Amino acid sequence: MPQEVVITYETLFELLQREKERSDLQKLEPAFFSDVIGYIGEKKKIFEAKEGPFAKEERRKTERQLENIHKILKEFYETREKKIITLALDKSRTKSNLIDTSALLKEEKVVFEALTNLLDNYRDSILYSILNEKMPFMNAMQTDDKSPREDFKTALDMKKPTKLVRFMAYVPKFVGPELEEYGPFEEEDIANLPTEVAGVLVSKGKAEEINEE
Repeated sequence: MPQEVVITYETLFELLQREKERSDLQKLEPAFFSDVIGYIGEKKKIFEAKEGPFAKEERRKTERQLENIHKILKEFYETREKKIITLALDKSRTKSNLIDTSALLKEEKVVFEALTNLLDNYRDSILYSILNEKMPFMNAMQTDDKSPREDFKTALDMKKPTKLVRFMAYVPKFVGPELEEYGPFEEEDIANLPTEVAGVLVSKGKAEEINEE
């Protein structure tokens, strides 16, 4: 079992790095989500309580840190999401009971089981129908914004190559090679940028890459 971890900005960043550097899904405390929610709530209380002559600057710093926390959590979730999709694919294809799901949080197990069932159903409806010389039979699916079809499509969408970086110094707003605007970024900010843009910032010592295998 993983050791109990007190949620801080630094531990969230370390958990993200560990998740990205290792191929296997990393184990978390069962109360991870509730602990993170509590941590964000405490940060918001600090932000709302700031008063005095330096309050404006302190509020700005806290607000920026909250933005970075949101970015870290989004990247952390999406990194685990990819691994969960791979687990579901392996489970659906092999029908093996040896797929290790011990690192899944209870909420993630719901996602894993839903994806596995979705893949199983489509395999039965398409592949096995064709192998038995029958036309695929597809059940009608919902088309609302939160339908399983749209969620699964989003999870599997191919994205433009990007790199996650942490800024080492302040970088003002700038224009990328395709005339897209980025920034401004403060020191310690986290951003997921196109590979070419991230490479330039890293080469100039303005940012460091958060490596993943």
